[in-house]
Formats: sequence, structure tokens, C-alpha cells
Amino acid sequence: MSALWLLRAAGAILLGLAALHPLMPARLRWKEELPRLSLLNRQMFLVHAYFIGLVLAMMGALCAFAPRLLVERGPLARLVCGAFAVFWFARLVVQWFVYDRSLWREGGFNAFIHWLFTAFWIYLSSLFGWLFWLQTR
Repeated sequence: MSALWLLRAAGAILLGLAALHPLMPARLRWKEELPRLSLLNRQMFLVHAYFIGLVLAMMGALCAFAPRLLVERGPLARLVCGAFAVFWFARLVVQWFVYDRSLWREGGFNAFIHWLFTAFWIYLSSLFGWLFWLQTR
């Protein structure tokens, strides 16, 4: 499998996550949950959620539609691949050490999502780590 194909696959999944982002409020019952927060915290939460979706879309677009920019040797590709590797590895660490384990230990949908995202964060951090390594050789 080529790096371009692996990047395009990652991009498609990231774009899919970005497309699903607007469905999260209903699935996670934000309409019922968020009114308990102060106005500032509620607005900060919503703004951050929006920008997370935007970052997913931008990363996904770069990977899906311009993967050669991340594969061709150069300082910008090295910087972006290194930054993405750190970003997704940090997200993997958060998955395991910030979220309470009780959220997925009982099985069901939460456990499925936990393991699915764990696999995807490993994929992304490994892919970008590998590309960073190739850029530095």
C-alpha cells in the first residue's frame, strides 16, 4: 500500500468524522445537558466543538485531496507530518487516560466507539509518525 493511498483513506475518514460532527449534539443530548453550564462555558464549548469539526475537515481535505504535499520531501511536509503525529498521538493518550474508563467498560455503543477511535488514533499517529520519519531521512 502506498503512502498516498493511506493518506487518502485517512482523509476520507476524517472528512466522514467532520460530516458526522453536526449529529453529535442530538446523539449526546447537548440541548438537555448544556443549559446547566454558565453562558460563557456553554458558548466556549460550542465554539470549540465547531472548530474541532473544522480542523477535522481541513486535515481530511489535505489528506484526501493533496496527499502528495505530505509525501514529497520538504520542510513544510516534515513540519506538518510531525505536528499531525504529535496531535493524533496526544488524542490517543487522551482517549485512554482522560476519559473515564467506566464510559466503555460496560460494552455496548460506547465501547464500540472507544475501540474504533482507539484504532483510528493509532492509525493516524502511526501514519504521520512514519511520514515524519521518512521526511527526516
